[in-house]
Amino acid sequence: MVKVQISKLDPNVEIPTYKTEGSSGVDLMAFIDKPIKLGPGTSCLVPTGLSIAIPKDCEVQIRPRSGLAAKSNITVLNTPGTIDSDYRGELKIILFNHSKKEFIINNKDRIAQMVVAKHEVISWNTKYNI
Repeated sequence: MVKVQISKLDPNVEIPTYKTEGSSGVDLMAFIDKPIKLGPGTSCLVPTGLSIAIPKDCEVQIRPRSGLAAKSNITVLNTPGTIDSDYRGELKIILFNHSKKEFIINNKDRIAQMVVAKHEVISWNTKYNI
């Protein structure tokens, strides 16, 4: 288990939760004042109203929700998106519409999954000939 500090940037933001005991990621929700119209073949940045602080040996991966992709052809543009341990700004998700019709994003729609993963730091061995 990894301890992650989380801040709600507004009191109405909901903290993400695991939907089942076997879930590897939590669903992130849109936190927006008015619906966002995502046209065919376009992308947009969707705020979540959350900021986090993770340990230095971790990263956050932002991944598409399979249901959103399968039903509406909506995905995370830079999949997986990486959030580094030193980032402290608001989590915002880049969504892309692969469909031929407009997609409406409403407040509290589940838009992506967030997974925390440990990682190693590279130590280069320059004396090795490949």
